[in-house]
Amino acid sequence: MDKRTTPLLAAMNCHHRFYSLEEFFSSSARIGFNGVEIWTSPQHFYMDYGQSDSVDKLRRLEDRYHIKVIGICPEQTNPKPNNIAVNGEAAQKRVFAYFKRAIDVAKDVEANQVVVTSGWAFLDECTAEAYSRSVRMMRRIAEYAGEQNVMLAIEALQPRESLLVNSVDDLKHYVDEVACPALGVCLDTGAMARAGDTIEDYFLRFGKSVIHAHFVDVDCEQMVTHLSWGDGTRNMTEDVASFIDNGYKGYLSVEATSSSYFERPYEADKRSMALYRQVLG
Repeated sequence: MDKRTTPLLAAMNCHHRFYSLEEFFSSSARIGFNGVEIWTSPQHFYMDYGQSDSVDKLRRLEDRYHIKVIGICPEQTNPKPNNIAVNGEAAQKRVFAYFKRAIDVAKDVEANQVVVTSGWAFLDECTAEAYSRSVRMMRRIAEYAGEQNVMLAIEALQPRESLLVNSVDDLKHYVDEVACPALGVCLDTGAMARAGDTIEDYFLRFGKSVIHAHFVDVDCEQMVTHLSWGDGTRNMTEDVASFIDNGYKGYLSVEATSSSYFERPYEADKRSMALYRQVLG
């Protein structure tokens, strides 16, 4: 494959939750990552609607390990309180302030994007009403992001996480309703596989609006997603080729979330990087 057009892998700290943020940066640099996406877990980078850790914390680690923060991934799925589809004026005020803060952090650290989702609805409420709330809130957040010259990248969720936006067609309808140029797409290959969609489906519908990717392996028989490269049954080499064929030049963030990686997260990262380098030849 042509290395000049191959997307770069980025590490994520999801499965490093029992190690310090500095160890995550250190191991990522040793393995050969030049970019990291920061999941805003409180033990690594605390952020809520009223305050956050200083961006200087991230800048110091960038400088020390010569590795760039390429994205911010705020906590936002159930049971986290930062639900874009939330009901109630007070809760909506908090959620808007939270995502404004995430955008400000991304701007200050010069990250490429902030990952967002549609949020979720309670199972005993009207899904259509929650969906409408989500669209309205997302439009407000995206407008603020545009004012700050920060892109949002929305990913679909799996049905166990939310019933609002699961498939590529759901996502296309949602993005069209929000209708804001600051809202791009994050192609999460786990949610994609769960919905029965393909990488080609995403690029057919969104083209260059696919600005980021969460790149995970999937056990297609058991439908276990967000595995490290090599621990599932997907042909990840073909997946990389599909990104390249569609002209994608962004990052592929390795979002491994299984608890099986918690004790030795760097081993999963090292294997992912080794397999990626094999693809490059």
